[in-house]
Amino acid sequence: MPQRRRRVRNIPFNKILPNMITSGSVLCGMFSLMLTYRGHFLPSALILVIAVFFDYMDGRVARSLGGSSAFGEELDSLADALSFGAAPAFLIYAVYVDGSAGMPATLGTAFFALCGVLRLARFNVMHVTGPFQGLPIPAAGMALASIVIAGIPLAPYAAVALMVLLGSLMISTIPYGNLKLLRKGNVNKVKAAILMGIVISFCVALKPRALLALISVYIASGPLGFDWGAWLSINPHDEERPSMGK
Repeated sequence: MPQRRRRVRNIPFNKILPNMITSGSVLCGMFSLMLTYRGHFLPSALILVIAVFFDYMDGRVARSLGGSSAFGEELDSLADALSFGAAPAFLIYAVYVDGSAGMPATLGTAFFALCGVLRLARFNVMHVTGPFQGLPIPAAGMALASIVIAGIPLAPYAAVALMVLLGSLMISTIPYGNLKLLRKGNVNKVKAAILMGIVISFCVALKPRALLALISVYIASGPLGFDWGAWLSINPHDEERPSMGK
């Protein structure tokens, strides 16, 4: 009997492109792991910063092209688990710990990665409006990478404690400002200019430590109850719709 031909459904380009961008984040995560394994710690940390660009652009392109899909959302979460969970945790372990703190170090490193996965899983099933619930995993991953970029010396147990702290913030319900909800026409231009001036000032004055300082300010804003998204919005209530980030 002649076999029936399967009809291959063409996937539209507006759905392919965002997933290709997300794949760039996956590659960054893998490259970072390989560089860490080879002892190239600074390049490993820097490539995770590039992963943030891919993570930001995939959602932006998907929304602009109308190419959001369930497949893309799952791929994005898997990419984040690698690039902002496993890779930065392994980087910190290799740079500051490397077995010198024994079993607590191993458990602390694994705890950070586990909390990142739990954070992503919670987001996938609980789409809340307004601010993020818990520290977003890209911010937690960047906090670890920025320490290596800044060349901050840390004792092994201090590095483990930091990973445990960041992991705990990820699975907490502390609200964090969601800048991805900002829409064109609802951004306070004066405040945006002030914020840009602060960022530039940090970069000029602190140089390699600028990223660490900026991430630290964002991490502290959650427990302090400061919502960057609401502060930058002309009408904060217009931004209260389901979050499109992690």
